[in-house]
Parts: sequence; structure tokens; C-alpha cells
Amino acid sequence: MMNKILRYVLLFLLAILSACASGPAVVSTPRETASPPRGTASPTPAQTPTHRPTSPTTLSPSPTHRAASPSATPSPSLQPTDRPAYLLLPDAELVYSATALDFDTSAYLTESQSFLSSYEQYLMITGWTPAAEVVEMVALENSINPRLLLALLEYQSGCVFDKPPWPEDFNTAMGAGDQLRKDLYGQLVWAAHVLSEGFYGWWSGTLEEIPFPDGSVFYPPANANPGTVAVQYFFAQLYERDTWEDALDPLNGFPALYEDMFGDPWARAAKVGELVPWGLAQPRLTLPFEPGKTWAYTSGPHRAFEGNGPLAALDFAPPMKEKGCIPTREWVTAVTSGLIVRSEFGAVIQDLDGDGDEQTGWVIFYLHIAEDGRVPVGTYLYTGGNVGHPSCEGGISTGTHLHIARKYNGVWIPADGLIPFVLNGWTAHAGEVPRMGTLTRGDQTVTANQTGAISSHITREEDEVPHWILGTGY
Repeated sequence: MMNKILRYVLLFLLAILSACASGPAVVSTPRETASPPRGTASPTPAQTPTHRPTSPTTLSPSPTHRAASPSATPSPSLQPTDRPAYLLLPDAELVYSATALDFDTSAYLTESQSFLSSYEQYLMITGWTPAAEVVEMVALENSINPRLLLALLEYQSGCVFDKPPWPEDFNTAMGAGDQLRKDLYGQLVWAAHVLSEGFYGWWSGTLEEIPFPDGSVFYPPANANPGTVAVQYFFAQLYERDTWEDALDPLNGFPALYEDMFGDPWARAAKVGELVPWGLAQPRLTLPFEPGKTWAYTSGPHRAFEGNGPLAALDFAPPMKEKGCIPTREWVTAVTSGLIVRSEFGAVIQDLDGDGDEQTGWVIFYLHIAEDGRVPVGTYLYTGGNVGHPSCEGGISTGTHLHIARKYNGVWIPADGLIPFVLNGWTAHAGEVPRMGTLTRGDQTVTANQTGAISSHITREEDEVPHWILGTGY
């Protein structure tokens, strides 16, 4: 009798084990793909993320991509891909790409009727500014998707659908309490910089590991996409390892919150396609000043905007009798033809595909353009047309000059890379540190120098007939 009972018990246990073995597979998380040891320290209360809210979903479009392996030559291509379980966010939802063309930050916050929907911040340039405009400003200036900025604000402080647990501490809305600037704009800029470091660092191969405050290290899978690594890198700046893994949990962490707020980002991503396709070539560009003029090449490849982004920008300065921020009547000229889609706060954005969207196709970014004489929005500017006068307006500057960079589908394109910055045949090369470097054409070399030394002088030759002479342009 006892043997019979034991046999039934054994059969019952085997049935349970069989059912467990045939159950659904567990979704792979960062915890499962990591190889180094985890940290054990707990986050401080200021670092602990808020609860996940129930939120409305909004509009559509955005893509997924492939990432370059840090140990390999970086690929210019950011492509759609099937989504492995360890991918957290498509690249097109990280940068300000076409996936956000139908997204209205102000309307989204108005619908939420939350703390952030009525919040304003005083900024020196724009005065009392609604939170939606602050978010949009940071998104445009740094080319970071506004959906992502809102989702991070919600995860960190609960301000999009409710109010922060400690409204008086909203000056650290992103959780970056050790940052010098503690206000909404400052926290958003900090977040944009960190996300860009992760995204462009992984894409270019300069970022190979993600360190934590306790000294442990996470090595992303070689085929992780830059958008995923950027999110991993962001949370690693704020949390110890265990809390970081919770934040990245696809089912209960930040990725789940993101989908709650905005719908499936991978579905939007698939509609856009490759961000930077293989074989992409820069259109023909001229030097950004008038033919026959000689300017100084003052900075080689450096950050795209106020220390943020990859080494995508070059600087040129007109001939000046004095140093500093001195007005000049010299003209910055269009390096190619295209529609002016933004002209404010020292910046001029020229859209080359003519669709009027800064988030699609090739875009030229001109910075430090004086308000007096600056080309207005809506102008179709032909090659050689007047953009405006170089100055110190917009961003940080210690002397009158032009800062110029390129974007493609919202991605800043490094000046020295697989798609080099070429102006009138002069090709940009990076130096040992940012702002150093050269321009070369055949056996000619011009060396960047911030004081405008003779070795930095470059002349735009009278090599083409300006379009305005033919009556075809601005």
C-alpha cells in the first residue's frame, strides 16, 4: 500500500516538472546577457524611479537598426532589424528622426493634464517658457527624440501624468542631482548629452563598455543597436547595477513604460527604414563663404552642438582686425541649395530634400549667425546665397565665426568618417583631440588654428557662377 502511494506521489511530481518545462520561454533581459559581476549598493531615494503610470497612447511612425561592433570598423548604416529580446529601443526613437514627425509635444502634455502640462521655466532667451517648448527646444538643438525625453521625465519623476513625489525637488527631474544646472532645461540637456554619448559612442566604436559607480562593468552584446546602448548608458549614470537591471526590464521597466506612453516604437521604426543607409554619399558642397574670399579654418572636427554629439562640426572665421565677438559684414553663404526650415537663436537649418522637415534627409546646420541679415524661414536658398553674417550669437562662442555641421535623417554625421565632410574638394580630417585637424585637397593641407594663423587660411576660388547671377536663386 505504501509503495502504491509513493508511486502516485512520484507520478504527480513528474507531471508538475513536465508542465514547467513546456511553459513559455522567459524574455531575455540585460541581467541574462551580462557577463561581469553585479554591484550591490542600493540607490539613494533621489535615484529611485517613480511608479509606472497608466498612460494614453499617441500617434505613430519610427525604425529599428543594426549597430556597429565596437571592435570593428564602424558602419555608416543604421538599418531596420528583427528585434532580439535584448534590444530596448530602436535608433529612430533615440534621435529626432521621421518617427516624431507626427508627434506634438504640446498636445500630448495638454492631454495629460499633469504637473508638466502647466509648468513653465524662465529662460534668458525666451522668458517664461512652457515645459512643452523647453522639451522641444532641447530635442531640436540636440536631435534627440522628444518622445524619449518625455518618457525619461515620467520614469524619473512622474511629472508627465501626475506630479513628482517631491515637487520642490523638480529641479532634478532627470535624477541628475550632481549636475551643476538644476532646472528642467538643464536636466534635459544633461540627458541629451548622456544619450548622445551612448548612441554615437557605440555607433563609432569608441564606447565598448558601460561602467557603474561601484566599479563593475557591463559589456553590451556586439550586435546591440546604438539606441539600446544609449538607454543602458543613460541609466548606468544614475543607478547601481541591480536597480539598473530593473529599469531596463522589458516587461516592467522603462521599455514597458515607453510602449505604454507611445505605442510600439519598433512598429514606428519599421515604417521609416534605414537611418543612415549603406552607400550614402554627401551631396556636393562648397566652402561656406563668398568666392575669392579667404577665411581661417579655426576648428577641426568637434561636437555638433555645445559639446554634444559626435565630432560632426567644423569652424570658419572671417578676416577680422580685432579678436572677440566683433560684428562683421562678411557673409556666410549656402554650401548647397535647399529650403530654410529654421532660423532662430543664432541657428539656421537648411533642408536639402525640400520636404520642409528637419528630421528627414540631408540637413545643413549653420550656427552663430547674426540676427541682423539672417535668412528667414521659408526661403529657398541656392548655392552661394547669403545665410547671414557670422557672429557669437547662439550657443557658446568667444569670437565671431561660423560653426557648420551635417545631419541625415536626424543623425549627426561625423566630419571625419565613412562619409567625410568635403567642401570644394577639401576633405576634413580629425586631429588627436577635438578641434584639431586638417583640410586636405590633393597635396594641399590647411591646419585648424583657433587664433587664425596663416597655416589655417583657406581661399574659396572663383570656380563657379553664382546662381543668383542666372536669376535662379536668393
